[in-house]
Amino acid sequence: MAQKKLVIVESPTKASKIASYLGPDYIVESSRGHVRDLPTAAAEIPAKYKQEPWARLGVDVTNHFQPIYVVSADKKKTIADLKRKLADADELLLATDEDREGEAIAWHLLEELKPKVPVKRMVFHEITPQAIQAAVASPRELDTDLVDAQEARRILDRLYGYEVSPVLWKKVMPRLSAGRVQSVATRLIVDREKERMAFRRASYWDLAALLDAGAEAEPPRFSARLTRVGDARVAQGRDFTSQGVLTGDLAVLNEQSAQALADTLKQASYVVDSVDTRPYTRRPYAPFRTTTLQQEAGRKLGFTAQRTMSVAQDLYEAGWITYMRTDSVTLSDQAIQAARKQATQLFGAKYVPAKPRVYASKVKNAQEAHEAIRPAGEVFRAPQDSGLVADQLKLYDLVWRRTLASQMADAQGESMTVRIQASHLGAVIGDHVVDNCQFTASGRTVTFAGFLKAYVESHDDPDETDDDAQARLPQLHGGQDLTVVSVTPSGHETRPPARYTEPSLVAKLEELEIGRPSTYASIIRTITSRDYVFKQGSALVPTWLAFAVTRLLEEQFPQLVDYAFTATMEEDLDEIAKGDARRLDILSRFYFGHDGAEGLHDLVNEVGDVDPRKLSTFEIPGDRGLVVHVGKFGPYVEDPLGKRATVPEQTPPDELTEAKAAELLDAPASQERELGTSSTTGYSVVAKDGRFGPYVTEVLPPAAPKSAKPRTGSLFKTMTLDTVTLEQAEQLLSLPRTIGQIDDQPVTAQNGRYGPYIKHGATSRPLPSEEAIFTVTLDEAKALLDTTPVRGARSTGPLRELGPDPATGAAVTIKDGRFGPYVTDGQTNATLRKTDSVETITAERAFELLAEKRAKGPAPKKTTRRTTRTTKKK
Repeated sequence: MAQKKLVIVESPTKASKIASYLGPDYIVESSRGHVRDLPTAAAEIPAKYKQEPWARLGVDVTNHFQPIYVVSADKKKTIADLKRKLADADELLLATDEDREGEAIAWHLLEELKPKVPVKRMVFHEITPQAIQAAVASPRELDTDLVDAQEARRILDRLYGYEVSPVLWKKVMPRLSAGRVQSVATRLIVDREKERMAFRRASYWDLAALLDAGAEAEPPRFSARLTRVGDARVAQGRDFTSQGVLTGDLAVLNEQSAQALADTLKQASYVVDSVDTRPYTRRPYAPFRTTTLQQEAGRKLGFTAQRTMSVAQDLYEAGWITYMRTDSVTLSDQAIQAARKQATQLFGAKYVPAKPRVYASKVKNAQEAHEAIRPAGEVFRAPQDSGLVADQLKLYDLVWRRTLASQMADAQGESMTVRIQASHLGAVIGDHVVDNCQFTASGRTVTFAGFLKAYVESHDDPDETDDDAQARLPQLHGGQDLTVVSVTPSGHETRPPARYTEPSLVAKLEELEIGRPSTYASIIRTITSRDYVFKQGSALVPTWLAFAVTRLLEEQFPQLVDYAFTATMEEDLDEIAKGDARRLDILSRFYFGHDGAEGLHDLVNEVGDVDPRKLSTFEIPGDRGLVVHVGKFGPYVEDPLGKRATVPEQTPPDELTEAKAAELLDAPASQERELGTSSTTGYSVVAKDGRFGPYVTEVLPPAAPKSAKPRTGSLFKTMTLDTVTLEQAEQLLSLPRTIGQIDDQPVTAQNGRYGPYIKHGATSRPLPSEEAIFTVTLDEAKALLDTTPVRGARSTGPLRELGPDPATGAAVTIKDGRFGPYVTDGQTNATLRKTDSVETITAERAFELLAEKRAKGPAPKKTTRRTTRTTKKK
C-alpha cells in the first residue's frame, strides 16, 4: 500500500491548486494563514501569569524573552482537522511560503501538531506542475535560523508597541499606537512636511525663442531657451536655496527685464554657435522585486501598495506569477530562456541580445534565495490569451512586460545640444548694456527602441522625462543663420519638495534600509488608518497629530525613530537569519541596553515630566503669536487672548499659515438663530451649528434651577438652520414620541445616531424616514417589531452606485450603516475613512478600500497557550 503524505500550505486556494498537481497519495490541506500569535488582550493571558510584571507584554522578558502564544479560536477546528488527517499520514510536508514568515508558520504548525511521523519542509516559488513536483522530490529541513529571525522581529515589534504606545496615551491622546517601522515612516512624512513649511518661494523669469531653420529643414521650426545674458548664466529654479536665496553670480530676470529683453531679442540676429551630437545607450531595467513592483503599480496603475500585494497574492496562488515577496532580481535559466524566446517571437531576433542578461540584487542583505517576480512556468502566457480580467490582468501584464524587457537589447539613440548666439542687441539690463545672449536647444531621438518596445519605466518626478520620450531637432551646423519667429517671456516660482506618495515612500524606506519590503503595504495602511496621515490626491500628508507624536518620540526616544538605528535593527535580524547572530543577544541589547547605552525598558521608565499641552502646541510663524493645538476633537488655532477656531479637516500643515489661521479666527462664530419661545417650557429656542451637525436647543434663563437641563434635538436631513421653524423645533424637542403601549410597555419613535427607529423594551427597528417618527401608528409599529431583523442591514437603499468591482465583478454601492457610510460588493464591507465622503469618493477609491479589507481579513478570536521552543536556540 502506497504511503500517504500530508501537505500543508497557508491558503485554500493554494491547497486546491497544488492538489491538482499531485496524485492520490497526497492529501493537501490549508492552515488558513497563521495559527498562533502573541496575545492582544489581558483576558487572553493565563491567570498564572497575570500577576507577572511582564504579563501585559505577552513576552517573559526575565526568562530569555520567552513568548506566550495564543491559538486563534477559529483555528482550533483547523488544527483538529489537520491532526485527524495527520493520523492517517505516513509523512508530513510543511509547504508554507519560503520566507521568514512562512518558515515561522511551519514551525508553529509543527509545535501544535506534534507529529510522530517524519517531517520535511517543502519549498517552491511558483505554483506550476514542474515546480511542485521538484519541491516534493527535494524537501529540506526546517530552517530554525529563519524562524529565530521572524520570532525576534515579532517580539521586537511587540516590545516597542506595547512599551511606547502607553506613553502616547498618557502624553498625547488615548488609543494611539507606536511601531518600530511605523513611527519611522511617520517621521519621514512629518520631516518632509516641515521642509515644505520652512520653504520660501523665489520668483524668476526666462525666455523661449521659436526659431526657423528654413523650409528644407525637418522639422523647420524648433524651440530654444535663454541660457546666458552676456557672460552671466540665467538663473533657473535649481539655483535658489530652500530659503529662496540665489547661489552664485547669476543673471536673475524679473517680469519687467524679461519683457524688455524679449522685445529687443525679436530684432536680433541668430546664428548656430555649436552643435554637440552624442550617441546614448539605455540598458533594460531589472525584473521586478517586491518594492519595484509596488512602485510601478502605483505610478502606472494607481494601485496602493496594499492593493498591489493583494492582487499579486491572488496571481501567485493561481499559478500566474512567482512568489511576490522577494528582494531578488535573479531569473532562473528556465525563465531567461522563456523570456528570450517570447521576445524573439514578438519583436524579432534583433531585439534580443546574443547573451542572456544576468542581474545582481542591489538590496543589502537581500532576503533568501528567491527569484524575481516573473510569469510562472516554462512558457510565459501572454496577457491577451490569459483570460484574466481587471486588476489581475493589469498587474500580470506589468510583470510580463517587465520580465520580457529585462532580457531584451539595449535601447539606442542620439542626443543633440545646440547653442545659438543672438547678437546686435544693445539691450539695457539693470546697469549693464548687453550686446549678445545665448540660447540652448536640446533634442533626443531613439534610433533603436530595443527593450523600450516592451516596457518603459515611470517616474515619481513629473518633470523627469520617460526613456522613450523624443524631442526632434533639425540637422544644424555651426555658423548657420536662423530666423526668429517669436520670443516669449515666462515667469516661474521655485517649488517646495514634493510630498511622499506611496511609491516614493516605499522607495525611501528601501533606500534607508528600514523595514522589509513585505511589510511596507501594511505599514502605509496602519499610518493612514491611525489618522497620522491622510491622502491628498496621491500625496501622503501628515496630520497635526502625527506632528505631536513624532515630537514626543524624538524628544523622549530619539534613537527609536532614528533612521540609522532602525536600519541597524534590520541588519541584526538579517544576521540572525543567516545564523551569524543570537536572537537572545539582539533582544536583550534592544530591551535592556548594553555597553552603557540604555535599552527600551529604561527609556520608557525614565520619561521626563512632559507637559502634554506644550507637546501638542505648535507656533505658527508670524508676529501675531498664533499657535495650533492638537485637541481631543482635532486641531484648533488659538490667539494670545484665548480665542479659538477649529482647523478644517484635511488642511495640510504647510497651508496653515498666519494668514489662514487669522482667517479662521476672524470668521464669525458658529451660526445661531433665535426661533422664538417654547410653548411648553417658556424658554427661548435657538437653532445652531455644533460639532455633530445642526441642532435646536433651549436657552435656560439665569434664574433656572441648577437641576434644569435644556432639551436638544438634531435637525432632520431635510431641514437647514436658515429654514427650520419654531413649530418644527418644538417637534424635535418633544422627542422621543410615545406611540402607545404593548404589554404595558411604551413604544417610542425617536431619532438616533444611526437614523430614525422605534423601540419597545430592548427591541428596536429602523424607520424608513425621519418624518415617519411623527406619523408612524401603533399598528405600523407592531408590524415592524414583528419583522425579523437583518443583521447589519439598513432600511434605506444605496446612497450611490459605483459600478462593478474589477476584482469580483460584483456591483459596488455606498450604503449607510450603523457605524456610518460604507462601500460594499455584497460580500465585503469597508467603512469610509475620515478623508472620504459619500459625495466625492471615486469608484477607484472604493475598489481600493474593498481590496484592503479583503487582504486584511476578519479579526480572529483567540485562546491562550504558552509555548517553549523545542528546536535549536540561537
